[in-house]
Amino acid sequence: MADAKGFKPDVDVRVKRYKIGCVGAGMIMAEVHLAAYKEAGFQVAAIASRTPANAKKVAERYGIATVHPIPEKLIEDPQVEILDLAFPPDQQPALIRHALKQEHIKAVLAQKPLSLTVDEARKLRDEAKAAGKVLSVNQNMRFDQSMRVLKEILNRGDLGDVVIATIEMRAIPHWQTFLAQYDRLTLANMSVHHLDVLRFLFGDPTEIYTTARTDPRTQFKHKDGITVSTLKFPSGVLAVSMEDVWSGPREEGFDSDIYIKWRVEGTDGVAQGTIGWPTGTASTARYASKRTTGGKWVEPTWNTMWFPHAFIGVMEQLQYAVESGTEPMLSVADNVKTMALVEAGYRSMEQNRPVQLKEISI
Repeated sequence: MADAKGFKPDVDVRVKRYKIGCVGAGMIMAEVHLAAYKEAGFQVAAIASRTPANAKKVAERYGIATVHPIPEKLIEDPQVEILDLAFPPDQQPALIRHALKQEHIKAVLAQKPLSLTVDEARKLRDEAKAAGKVLSVNQNMRFDQSMRVLKEILNRGDLGDVVIATIEMRAIPHWQTFLAQYDRLTLANMSVHHLDVLRFLFGDPTEIYTTARTDPRTQFKHKDGITVSTLKFPSGVLAVSMEDVWSGPREEGFDSDIYIKWRVEGTDGVAQGTIGWPTGTASTARYASKRTTGGKWVEPTWNTMWFPHAFIGVMEQLQYAVESGTEPMLSVADNVKTMALVEAGYRSMEQNRPVQLKEISI
């Protein structure tokens, strides 16, 4: 194995002075957001939840001084400068709009999906701009260590011209209970990670074809359980993203084989790796290049993980945007394009045809 140096799988924390107000006290906030913020030294000033007892318990765990009885009161708290939302997508827009009215709030970090439709996402983008506030969307897979290293490899041209890319997921998400009331499941809530990161890696696609079937394990009504999307890019790149949320039986005595694998093939090299989330391990990456490694495999390594360490990058890019007056990497304007890709995927499923992205108004 050849030497692997010079990569930056994790971000440097440039700014951490803004006070954060967290809305939500479930798993993603308690185990991921707040764990990342504690490690990075970000300042969390207040927390609120739909269930005040949960917010109080999380506040005690992390030493958060202020617990508000409802999210709206937290948003109105003058000490809160950045609002961090971990809330259902049907209820999130109202909280964002309330935050946009508050003079003391400089920025909002929203969960993905930003909303249930691309039309609502577009409205939130325009309203945030009119209010002069920074609105960012938590597309955290862009800060997964293997994705950051892959992006560096691509930017250096080590693989030559990319020919084909694949993301293959065989894993079982924890579907939050609120998803049972929606008519959109995997594409909007799981595939959105992969579709967004493909945009991050290769730019905006011109076309998507998505097909789906129901997942035998998911008990509530849904259309898109297992999904497969094929994307075409102007550069000629062909990409396939598969979300197999069934992944075989999960029961006592059955040896499940769950994973997320990715692979990118170019004219001068190949890169491949894994996303560690399903198994609670670090993500991995390895590549071989005619240009830079003599055709030998190189394997960069790191000790951090997507959950929680990628969330340091998500909050850091927002704090830096506020400090510098620049657009965040995860800007709402960019995320509207990801929402449009999701919307095109649903249209493709419904109409059983490839959908051009120019058909979706952004």
